[in-house]
Amino acid sequence: MQRRQFLNRLAAVSVSSTLLLKSGIAEAASSGPVTAPTLDPARWSPLNARRLQLVLDQHGVKSKQYNAKQRPYAVFDWDNTCIMNDCEEALLMYQINHLQYKLTPDEFVAVMWKDVPRGQFIKDYSTVDGKPVTMEDLAADVEADYRWLYANYKGLAGSMSLEEIQTSDQFQDFRAKLYFMYDAICDSHPLEVGYKWIIYFYKNMSTAELQAMAEASNNLAIGDALRKVKYQSPKTLPGKAGVVTATHFHGIRIHEEVRALMHALRANGIDVYVSTASIDDVVRVFASHPNYGYGVPPENVIGLRLTMQDGKYTDSYKAGWHFNWGPGKSVGIRNELVAAKGYGPVLVAGDSDGDAWMLRDFADTSVGVIVNRMKKGEIGADSKLAAEQVGNPQARFILQGRDEHTGLMLPDEKSLKYGKTERKLLA
Repeated sequence: MQRRQFLNRLAAVSVSSTLLLKSGIAEAASSGPVTAPTLDPARWSPLNARRLQLVLDQHGVKSKQYNAKQRPYAVFDWDNTCIMNDCEEALLMYQINHLQYKLTPDEFVAVMWKDVPRGQFIKDYSTVDGKPVTMEDLAADVEADYRWLYANYKGLAGSMSLEEIQTSDQFQDFRAKLYFMYDAICDSHPLEVGYKWIIYFYKNMSTAELQAMAEASNNLAIGDALRKVKYQSPKTLPGKAGVVTATHFHGIRIHEEVRALMHALRANGIDVYVSTASIDDVVRVFASHPNYGYGVPPENVIGLRLTMQDGKYTDSYKAGWHFNWGPGKSVGIRNELVAAKGYGPVLVAGDSDGDAWMLRDFADTSVGVIVNRMKKGEIGADSKLAAEQVGNPQARFILQGRDEHTGLMLPDEKSLKYGKTERKLLA
């Protein structure tokens, strides 16, 4: 009871402090020098903490150049930047494990084939005995599994409990092969195919239904261990495709340093936006729900979007809406933010090729923050520039390390990959 009362008092003080902070900034703007909170260095690399504080000082309310009518802003990627791991991929596994679909078997098959090329996947996606896998064979097996599950699971059209269903060979086959299909589509074809495909399975759901499922998935993943699990389809049910194995990285962690940076930016008069290659309504749950503490207004999340019909999602991508990944994230920032404000973001944060362009495309950007996953490709080029600028107090790019075993940031530019024992700076 005492602990609960203490926490309630603490929450009240936090709310009061926020209100006082806002009024204090307003008063200071008219009566004297402005004061604003500094960044908590926490587990930031010390060099990065200083670089980020300089951004707050040079562009926030303490700056003589600050104009409240032209508020500066920052843009953050979400998955593997604001959190450890990917909330939409976690939702894919959650949706599979709980069979939360509002699709008849025929609708499921139509969604599964939506915009996906036929033929053989790349050689990395083969059976456990090394035989090639085609979309046709894999889809036939998943279709047969879903038809059986639909007829037998009480949450769809049958009478078996979820616990009973999950012990069946059909469920084990469905989970392994559908997740294998997602990975194979993403790696065998342009990412736009796979990233849109994953959200088509929300067809016939309302926004409230999707967001309730996303919240349940988030909560489960936050409480789960960080672990990579291999799911193998049963040998007793090889089907047309054969026996395959898929791997999912379970668990999500909140990056407290990023969350605190968002609060420090806003307290210093700098607005915060999120640009994601997930559907924006899923990320809004994490970025905007008070339970997670990031405080991003829902309207400040830019992501993928589906056409709505009668208040439900369809399996059609929103006409005229850009694909918000890679160069498309820069398109989204230009169309949604620069067009309205007349200037680009002062800070951009990301972790992968999907963020590489927005990290470097805007002349107004003072610093690009890269959560260091030691990747190659486009983000590898940005990471190399960051490595060359370590120690530069005005660095255009900075690398921030983390430990993938714990999900915690490290006070270092180097990161520790899951399953490894040595920190590294670059791939």
